[in-house]
Amino acid sequence: MSLVKVKICGLTCLEDVLDAIDLGADYLGFNFYSESSRYIDPQKAQVLFQDIPPNIPKVGVFVNEDLQRVIDLAIKLPLDILQFHGDEKPEELNVLGRPWYKAIRLKNENSLQSISFYHCDWILLDAFSEKEYGGTGQLASWDLVKKASQLGKKIILAGGLNEENIAKAVATVQPFMVDVASGVESLPGKKDKKRMELFIKRAKHELKDQSLV
Repeated sequence: MSLVKVKICGLTCLEDVLDAIDLGADYLGFNFYSESSRYIDPQKAQVLFQDIPPNIPKVGVFVNEDLQRVIDLAIKLPLDILQFHGDEKPEELNVLGRPWYKAIRLKNENSLQSISFYHCDWILLDAFSEKEYGGTGQLASWDLVKKASQLGKKIILAGGLNEENIAKAVATVQPFMVDVASGVESLPGKKDKKRMELFIKRAKHELKDQSLV
Protein backbone atom coordinates (compact mmCIF):
# COMPACT_ATOMS: atom_id res chain seq x y z
CA MET A 1 0.00 0.00 0.00
CA SER A 2 1.35 3.41 -0.93
CA LEU A 3 2.14 5.90 1.80
CA VAL A 4 -0.57 8.31 2.86
CA LYS A 5 -0.26 11.85 1.52
CA VAL A 6 0.03 14.73 3.97
CA LYS A 7 -1.48 18.19 3.58
CA ILE A 8 -0.39 20.95 5.93
CA CYS A 9 -3.19 23.51 5.92
CA GLY A 10 -3.69 27.04 7.17
CA LEU A 11 -0.20 28.18 6.24
CA THR A 12 0.32 31.93 6.59
CA CYS A 13 4.06 32.62 6.41
CA LEU A 14 7.07 31.67 4.31
CA GLU A 15 8.98 30.10 7.20
CA ASP A 16 6.22 27.57 7.85
CA VAL A 17 5.79 26.87 4.14
CA LEU A 18 9.48 26.11 3.67
CA ASP A 19 9.53 23.97 6.82
CA ALA A 20 6.51 21.98 5.62
CA ILE A 21 8.14 21.35 2.25
CA ASP A 22 11.47 20.40 3.82
CA LEU A 23 9.77 17.98 6.21
CA GLY A 24 7.97 16.15 3.39
CA ALA A 25 4.48 17.64 3.10
CA ASP A 26 2.83 16.59 -0.17
CA TYR A 27 0.23 19.39 -0.37
CA LEU A 28 0.10 22.91 1.07
CA GLY A 29 -3.19 24.52 2.09
CA PHE A 30 -3.98 28.24 2.15
CA ASN A 31 -7.16 29.58 3.70
CA PHE A 32 -8.89 32.40 1.84
CA TYR A 33 -11.87 32.54 4.18
CA SER A 34 -11.63 36.00 5.73
CA GLU A 35 -13.24 34.98 9.03
CA SER A 36 -10.66 32.28 9.68
CA SER A 37 -7.81 32.80 12.14
CA ARG A 38 -5.61 31.27 9.42
CA TYR A 39 -6.73 33.63 6.66
CA ILE A 40 -4.07 34.70 4.20
CA ASP A 41 -4.50 37.76 2.00
CA PRO A 42 -4.32 36.83 -1.71
CA GLN A 43 -1.61 39.43 -2.37
CA LYS A 44 0.53 37.99 0.40
CA ALA A 45 -0.13 34.49 -0.92
CA GLN A 46 0.95 35.50 -4.43
CA VAL A 47 4.33 36.66 -3.11
CA LEU A 48 4.73 33.60 -0.93
CA PHE A 49 3.88 31.24 -3.80
CA GLN A 50 6.97 32.38 -5.69
CA ASP A 51 9.10 30.29 -3.31
CA ILE A 52 7.06 27.09 -3.64
CA PRO A 53 8.45 24.47 -6.06
CA PRO A 54 6.06 23.68 -8.92
CA ASN A 55 5.86 20.02 -7.91
CA ILE A 56 4.18 20.88 -4.57
CA PRO A 57 0.45 21.44 -5.17
CA LYS A 58 -1.10 24.53 -3.62
CA VAL A 59 -4.66 24.08 -2.31
CA GLY A 60 -6.92 27.08 -1.88
CA VAL A 61 -9.55 26.75 0.85
CA PHE A 62 -12.82 28.62 0.38
CA VAL A 63 -16.02 28.90 2.42
CA ASN A 64 -19.23 30.02 0.70
CA GLU A 65 -17.25 32.30 -1.60
CA ASP A 66 -18.47 33.75 -4.87
CA LEU A 67 -17.39 31.13 -7.38
CA GLN A 68 -16.27 33.63 -10.00
CA ARG A 69 -13.91 35.16 -7.44
CA VAL A 70 -12.62 31.68 -6.63
CA ILE A 71 -11.85 30.99 -10.28
CA ASP A 72 -10.23 34.40 -10.70
CA LEU A 73 -7.96 33.77 -7.71
CA ALA A 74 -7.17 30.25 -8.88
CA ILE A 75 -5.91 31.64 -12.17
CA LYS A 76 -4.14 34.68 -10.77
CA LEU A 77 -2.16 33.08 -7.93
CA PRO A 78 -2.23 30.29 -9.33
CA LEU A 79 -3.86 27.53 -7.27
CA ASP A 80 -3.56 23.87 -8.25
CA ILE A 81 -6.61 22.56 -6.38
CA LEU A 82 -9.70 24.16 -4.84
CA GLN A 83 -11.14 22.99 -1.51
CA PHE A 84 -14.70 24.01 -0.69
CA HIS A 85 -15.37 23.89 3.03
CA GLY A 86 -18.73 25.61 3.30
CA ASP A 87 -22.30 24.93 2.23
CA GLU A 88 -21.61 24.83 -1.51
CA LYS A 89 -24.13 22.78 -3.48
CA PRO A 90 -23.19 19.99 -5.91
CA GLU A 91 -24.76 21.79 -8.87
CA GLU A 92 -22.53 24.81 -8.17
CA LEU A 93 -19.30 22.85 -8.01
CA ASN A 94 -19.84 20.10 -10.55
CA VAL A 95 -19.59 22.56 -13.44
CA LEU A 96 -16.23 24.02 -12.39
CA GLY A 97 -13.49 23.58 -14.95
CA ARG A 98 -10.66 23.25 -12.42
CA PRO A 99 -9.56 20.49 -9.99
CA TRP A 100 -11.56 20.66 -6.78
CA TYR A 101 -12.93 18.64 -3.89
CA LYS A 102 -15.59 19.12 -1.24
CA ALA A 103 -15.23 19.04 2.53
CA ILE A 104 -18.04 17.35 4.44
CA ARG A 105 -18.42 18.04 8.15
CA LEU A 106 -19.63 14.84 9.75
CA LYS A 107 -22.46 15.43 12.21
CA ASN A 108 -24.07 12.00 11.94
CA GLU A 109 -24.65 9.24 9.40
CA ASN A 110 -27.02 11.49 7.44
CA SER A 111 -23.98 13.65 6.61
CA LEU A 112 -22.79 10.92 4.26
CA GLN A 113 -25.82 11.13 1.98
CA SER A 114 -24.62 14.13 -0.03
CA ILE A 115 -21.18 12.75 -0.86
CA SER A 116 -22.12 10.92 -4.05
CA PHE A 117 -23.73 14.06 -5.50
CA TYR A 118 -20.38 15.85 -5.66
CA HIS A 119 -18.61 14.82 -8.87
CA CYS A 120 -15.08 15.01 -7.50
CA ASP A 121 -12.56 12.22 -7.02
CA TRP A 122 -11.62 13.21 -3.46
CA ILE A 123 -13.75 14.04 -0.44
CA LEU A 124 -12.47 15.66 2.76
CA LEU A 125 -14.14 14.51 5.96
CA ASP A 126 -13.94 16.82 8.97
CA ALA A 127 -15.57 17.14 12.38
CA PHE A 128 -18.82 19.06 12.63
CA SER A 129 -18.93 22.29 14.60
CA GLU A 130 -21.82 24.72 15.06
CA LYS A 131 -19.36 27.61 15.36
CA GLU A 132 -16.71 27.11 12.68
CA TYR A 133 -16.17 25.60 9.23
CA GLY A 134 -13.06 23.64 10.24
CA GLY A 135 -9.77 24.07 12.04
CA THR A 136 -11.49 23.45 15.38
CA GLY A 137 -9.24 20.66 16.61
CA GLN A 138 -12.29 18.44 17.14
CA LEU A 139 -11.89 14.80 16.19
CA ALA A 140 -13.98 13.51 13.30
CA SER A 141 -15.88 10.25 13.74
CA TRP A 142 -13.58 7.59 12.30
CA ASP A 143 -16.48 5.12 12.19
CA LEU A 144 -18.37 7.47 9.87
CA VAL A 145 -15.21 8.03 7.82
CA LYS A 146 -14.82 4.29 7.31
CA LYS A 147 -18.42 4.10 6.11
CA ALA A 148 -17.76 6.98 3.72
CA SER A 149 -14.75 5.15 2.30
CA GLN A 150 -17.15 2.64 0.76
CA LEU A 151 -18.70 5.32 -1.47
CA GLY A 152 -16.01 5.24 -4.16
CA LYS A 153 -14.04 8.41 -3.44
CA LYS A 154 -10.53 8.90 -2.13
CA ILE A 155 -10.75 9.99 1.48
CA ILE A 156 -8.94 12.98 2.97
CA LEU A 157 -9.12 12.67 6.75
CA ALA A 158 -9.21 15.88 8.78
CA GLY A 159 -10.49 16.92 12.18
CA GLY A 160 -8.56 16.79 15.42
CA LEU A 161 -5.44 15.15 14.02
CA ASN A 162 -2.11 15.75 15.71
CA GLU A 163 1.28 14.12 16.16
CA GLU A 164 -0.03 11.92 18.99
CA ASN A 165 -2.99 10.32 17.21
CA ILE A 166 -2.01 10.38 13.53
CA ALA A 167 -0.43 6.91 13.41
CA LYS A 168 -3.59 5.38 14.88
CA ALA A 169 -5.78 7.45 12.56
CA VAL A 170 -3.95 6.25 9.46
CA ALA A 171 -4.02 2.62 10.62
CA THR A 172 -7.73 2.82 11.46
CA VAL A 173 -9.10 4.76 8.49
CA GLN A 174 -6.43 4.09 5.81
CA PRO A 175 -7.13 7.39 4.03
CA PHE A 176 -5.62 8.61 0.79
CA MET A 177 -4.52 11.81 2.52
CA VAL A 178 -4.51 13.40 5.98
CA ASP A 179 -5.06 17.11 6.52
CA VAL A 180 -3.86 19.04 9.55
CA ALA A 181 -3.94 22.68 10.63
CA SER A 182 -4.45 23.35 14.35
CA GLY A 183 -2.91 20.02 15.35
CA VAL A 184 0.61 21.16 14.44
CA GLU A 185 0.42 24.77 15.60
CA SER A 186 1.91 26.76 18.46
CA LEU A 187 -0.91 29.29 17.93
CA PRO A 188 -3.52 29.81 15.17
CA GLY A 189 -1.76 30.33 11.86
CA LYS A 190 1.73 29.63 13.23
CA LYS A 191 3.09 26.11 12.82
CA ASP A 192 5.37 24.31 15.25
CA LYS A 193 8.21 22.74 13.26
CA LYS A 194 8.77 19.82 15.63
CA ARG A 195 5.09 18.95 15.71
CA MET A 196 4.96 19.08 11.91
CA GLU A 197 7.98 16.79 11.72
CA LEU A 198 6.49 14.22 14.09
CA PHE A 199 3.10 14.40 12.36
CA ILE A 200 4.49 13.83 8.87
CA LYS A 201 6.85 11.04 9.91
CA ARG A 202 4.20 9.17 11.85
CA ALA A 203 1.63 9.60 9.10
CA LYS A 204 4.07 8.04 6.66
CA HIS A 205 5.17 5.35 9.14
CA GLU A 206 8.69 6.73 9.27
CA LEU A 207 8.60 7.14 13.06
CA LYS A 208 6.64 5.07 15.56
CA ASP A 209 8.27 5.90 18.90
CA GLN A 210 5.58 7.93 20.67
CA SER A 211 8.02 8.73 23.50
CA LEU A 212 9.74 11.27 21.26
CA VAL A 213 6.91 13.80 21.68
